[in-house]
Amino acid sequence: MEHYGLQSAAGHLTVAPESKEPYAPEVLAQLHADAVQVVARYPQARSALLPLLHLVQSVDGYVTGRGIDFCAEVLDLTTAEVSGVATFYTQYKRHPNGEYTVGVCTNTLCAIMGGDQIWDEVSEYLGIGHDETTADGRITLERVECNAACDFAPVVMANWEFFDNQTPESTKRLVDDLRAGKAVKPSRGPNRVCTFKQVSRVLAGFHDGLADEGVGAGPASVEGLRLARENDWTAPDGDGNRHTSQQDSTTTQASADASGAPGPSGAAGASGTGLAAGRSSSTDSHANDADEKPGAQPAADEKGK
Repeated sequence: MEHYGLQSAAGHLTVAPESKEPYAPEVLAQLHADAVQVVARYPQARSALLPLLHLVQSVDGYVTGRGIDFCAEVLDLTTAEVSGVATFYTQYKRHPNGEYTVGVCTNTLCAIMGGDQIWDEVSEYLGIGHDETTADGRITLERVECNAACDFAPVVMANWEFFDNQTPESTKRLVDDLRAGKAVKPSRGPNRVCTFKQVSRVLAGFHDGLADEGVGAGPASVEGLRLARENDWTAPDGDGNRHTSQQDSTTTQASADASGAPGPSGAAGASGTGLAAGRSSSTDSHANDADEKPGAQPAADEKGK
């Protein structure tokens, strides 16, 4: 299909005809049951579109035509609206994805540390390019702009699990093991790499119990913390003065009381805000009312317009 996986001028995702075949009754029933749980997490149903697209991928392995119809029906959206989101984010696949997505970071640091060489050799080794899948359906290869693990460059990911300090040879062994069905353990995180469909279900919000397995941060990531503790280094306070752990806690508490910041005991100072003078709260606290309230009700400042 010439335009398979592309977006049409009308905003619809172009998908293969077979991907529009209806779900089996039992599959559709389970999708609806899962969707109820997902939608219930949001004040507005349409906000659940991202996890619902992951839920579709956990069943179909990519965003299918029937999956688009399902999301549109559940969330009362048009299929064009669903397609617009599905074609915007790279984690949503527009054609059948491999069982394992292997992403090679070729951003600046990883590239100069060997990422470009890894990509060239592994791409040639597998005989596929970016966003292409091996004939056995096991590996989809991607160039990734950043894996957010620059301290372990060059980094490769398999279904978004980290494989640190890679070489062309180690990455070839990785894809060989994945294709052979061998158990593969990431450098950090869970003790095994889950399949694309399994990971998609986790991204939809259904935990697999593996989040706390293995090491979360490797030695390179916490090296600065180790040095700070060894040398008793601390960050400056709000006045630009540096404090060490040996300083008198009473002085620290008095300063906190004067500024309104919490001291070692965690209690707020005179202002009662728990914040140092001139400092704002977490960015999680919004400054303005939402444009739309739960239940599609307009915000207060919109009612008079």
